[in-house]
Amino acid sequence: MPTSVRIENLHLAVDVSSLGAEMQTLSGKDGRSWLWNGDASYWGGRSPVLFPIVGKAPGDVLSIAGHDYPIAQHGFARRNEFTLAHSTATSCRHELAATEATKAVYPFDFRLAVEHSLNGNTLTVSAEVINEDARGLPFGIGFHPAFLWPLPGAEGKEHGVALDNGGEPPLAQLQGGLIKPDRLPSPFKAGRLVLKPEMFENDALVFPKEAGSSLRYGVEGGPALRFTFENLPNLALWTKPGAPFLCVEPWHGTAAEIGRSGDIMERPFSQMLAPGGTARFAFTVEIPD
Repeated sequence: MPTSVRIENLHLAVDVSSLGAEMQTLSGKDGRSWLWNGDASYWGGRSPVLFPIVGKAPGDVLSIAGHDYPIAQHGFARRNEFTLAHSTATSCRHELAATEATKAVYPFDFRLAVEHSLNGNTLTVSAEVINEDARGLPFGIGFHPAFLWPLPGAEGKEHGVALDNGGEPPLAQLQGGLIKPDRLPSPFKAGRLVLKPEMFENDALVFPKEAGSSLRYGVEGGPALRFTFENLPNLALWTKPGAPFLCVEPWHGTAAEIGRSGDIMERPFSQMLAPGGTARFAFTVEIPD
């Protein structure tokens, strides 16, 4: 059965499950919750880690070195039990190592370490991918945290996303969970996007490039969350129309493109990690005082 560990300081409290090393709660010192509660009538996730792929593979089949393997959307990490490697009052590290079950769908020796840590009113969630195989390790990785929409104290107010780089990143659309190859004009104007539920009627808004490494989600002049991203060049925003959450998803890797093969290295932004290598990815979120 999954177990849970709590980390906390004077500003924040976070609960993390061993199942998927997934954050379950994120609360401020006043007790208000900022993270989506996982109501399965909308979406049962809260903050899954996506590995070894982000998004779907064509026909849910992944090709690696000429061999085909069945794999579900967003990979298998979120459905596996992690081991608690260590914890302190303000941090915890969970690890997932390769097993016979993972090798049946992803034939590599690897270790995935996910750490949650607190510093003041900022949470950092990091992931390390360690290649313990004698071959190069191909993979994609991403984070899928869901935050309340509206945010606490901002009920009835217009919410938006503001990119710190002021960019207008081109939009990639999804069809059947796969990326359409053509790009549409950006819905951002001078780095700003006013959120409306109908934007998500055709699935997530995916920005493979040019979204930058930091943004603000919330209300102009009101409650807002500030994010920074490390080694995560892709951004997606997602909700189910009418659901009271917004996922702010930084990735390194996207779903496969329509018309391309299922080969893992043909997936946009896939990586190849050398034997013995380690790659790190992280995001921070700053909660209002």
